Amino acid sequence: MDDESLTVPAPGAVPAPGAVPVGADVHRALGLTDEEAAAIVAILGRPPNHVELAMYAVMWSEHCSYKSSRRHLGRLPTDGPHVLVGPGENAGVVDVGDGIAVAIRIESHNHPSAVEPYQGAATGVGGILRDIFTMGARPIALMDALFFGTLDDARTRWLMEGVVAGISGYGNSVGVPTVGGELTFAPGYARNPLVNVLCLGVLPVERLVLARATGAGNLAVLLGSPTGRDGIGGVSVLASAGFGGADDGAKRPSVQVGDPYEEKRLVEACLELLDRHLVVGVQDLGGAGLACATSETAGRAGMGMDVDVRAVPCREPGMAPYEVMTSESQERMLAIVTPADLDEVHAVCRRWEVRSAVVGVVTDPDPASGTGRLRILDGRGGHVLADVPAASLADDAPRYDRPLAPPRDLERRRADDPAALPAPADCTEDLLAMVLDPSWVYRQYDHQLFLNTVVAPGSDAAVLRLAAPGLPTSAKGLALSTDSNPRWCSVDPRRGTELLVAESALNVACGGARPLALVNCLNFGNPEHPEVMWQLSESVDGMAAACSALGIPVVGGNVSLYNESGGADIDPTPVVAVLGVVDRLERVPATVTLVEGASLVLVGGTRTELAGSRWAVERRDHRGGALADWDPHGHRRLLDAVVELVGRPGLLVGVHDVADGGLALALAELALRSEVGVRVGEVAGHGELFSEAPGRVVVATFEADRVVGMCRAAGLDARVLGEAGGDRVVVGDLVDVALAELRAAWRDQLAGALED
Repeated sequence: MDDESLTVPAPGAVPAPGAVPVGADVHRALGLTDEEAAAIVAILGRPPNHVELAMYAVMWSEHCSYKSSRRHLGRLPTDGPHVLVGPGENAGVVDVGDGIAVAIRIESHNHPSAVEPYQGAATGVGGILRDIFTMGARPIALMDALFFGTLDDARTRWLMEGVVAGISGYGNSVGVPTVGGELTFAPGYARNPLVNVLCLGVLPVERLVLARATGAGNLAVLLGSPTGRDGIGGVSVLASAGFGGADDGAKRPSVQVGDPYEEKRLVEACLELLDRHLVVGVQDLGGAGLACATSETAGRAGMGMDVDVRAVPCREPGMAPYEVMTSESQERMLAIVTPADLDEVHAVCRRWEVRSAVVGVVTDPDPASGTGRLRILDGRGGHVLADVPAASLADDAPRYDRPLAPPRDLERRRADDPAALPAPADCTEDLLAMVLDPSWVYRQYDHQLFLNTVVAPGSDAAVLRLAAPGLPTSAKGLALSTDSNPRWCSVDPRRGTELLVAESALNVACGGARPLALVNCLNFGNPEHPEVMWQLSESVDGMAAACSALGIPVVGGNVSLYNESGGADIDPTPVVAVLGVVDRLERVPATVTLVEGASLVLVGGTRTELAGSRWAVERRDHRGGALADWDPHGHRRLLDAVVELVGRPGLLVGVHDVADGGLALALAELALRSEVGVRVGEVAGHGELFSEAPGRVVVATFEADRVVGMCRAAGLDARVLGEAGGDRVVVGDLVDVALAELRAAWRDQLAGALED
């Protein structure tokens, strides 16, 4: 086939006689219901053939179509004065000033990682990177939120080591730092780990590009790796079914295989093409492969596209057309190029050693129907193997209003308050069981690539310089936090998600940043279970309420369903990531550190609620009660006050929010990160010690009176807790432990388990 043109049959040609309709049961094997198969027949006006059915199967999968969740996601607030691109594109984009925009996206690769942990996690990183540079942004940071079973299980340790190796192997090789994340261990993730990966990128505002196939006669150019059989049907085989059957190993061929060095070349080639304005639109090839990229770019523009499967570079002989169209082979992009720019596009790709091949042409909508047609052709001037309305693959996917129902024992569970549990005889023992050093994970990652990382992993939020090649000069900085709490959301998915948003916003405030935008990854069980759909709906409403109250728009997200093992659904696990902007990043802000002799000040009132806390759930196996309430207006005052405190030069020497593990763990982590002890006066029993109620921050300062005065002037409670110093952690008469003993427990929880 000539690179410059694509000769195609006349519009209206019908699929070739050899492309016969499929058997009656094939659609079920592809994950389509009888009703969905009937809807496809209605759209086409005839039965689909193998190629068409395969494309609909992957595009109408849960992963691609969001058919169980889209009705609910529409309730999220997505607009804001800084929002340039909201949900629906490859990544959300916000304007941060100084002519700079930030692209941000989070995705799941849960099921592939359960089958093949290294490649599942690695290709999750590769896919999220492409989502970012598709928008014209240079990726500058990665984060991950990881959930595994308990560490006493050998399979869990194997999965975790493979996932961490996959993330580090890909991210380090492609040259993008991993700057933070989440790490959770709980029994419900034993067979179905969660691997959520976030990427953040920066771009000059004028380089922003959308995935649109505009302009009849423009060419579709496939960039990057050749197409193979790895990942065929991944979105339907892996992402739309649970785990636990004897045939899980048979799903391994559906896991993609990544090549980070090809990705690095692809990043640079695409950014040069965008800088030189040589492409009209760009779309990455992730879930559903070419079927997705061609239909979405054409459908969004209201156009059609003719694709020649024989023109697609393949690395395996004899690939069938449906394999070519649905393969999820990695490191591939689809660029829409004018014929006049094609030679320069090829030249740029050659310079970066990236393959480029014309595989299609943009076409006008069909005059009779007014719809753009996606046609798959068997060679130049060959038979039409498939002919479908381009937009129907995405826009006409089913939208289910699935039954939802709360647990039957909900009221009884909410009345079962853990405050009634006996007080612990020794809170020190509980604290020692809770501390965990995650550094084994993040030390596998290079977090200083680009030299932009100002606050490294291990703090409340990562803080980055706002700098990259080709970016306007700016004194601003970025803060980013990825957070989750399945314990809260298991007790109350609506309130738990509200508190989660509040916590994540407070984390970036602890980095000195104003919260600007949020992305989410909603990990839930089987949507065909009414209780799971109730959890999802409640969580969405909680996120909507909290984001609206705090003025944080949701600019993108991902939904991962069918996370179950042997029929048992995971706890509801929404993950949120909040992006914040530091107005002027002139110094390294205070982090989770202490200095000998500094005063410890608690900003925020005394709270004693224990529902959903680690103490109640993990130490007492108690999952009932009502989660703590929160005051959105007061929380906004807290966010502003913390940003102000952190921004004052020299005022704070340390800061840490009170969340996971309560005040006990906040104080312990401050001490452990600094190797400086703490001595705190009386607290209101084990309730205040272990409560995870929102809206509290511990700061270390040598100007306690000034800090307390500033907080009270802002309408916030504040009191001096005690002082940093010595070699013990002492909290009233509840906790008294040598720092060396605490450090040994902290390090042994993870590193010790992996050494066994």
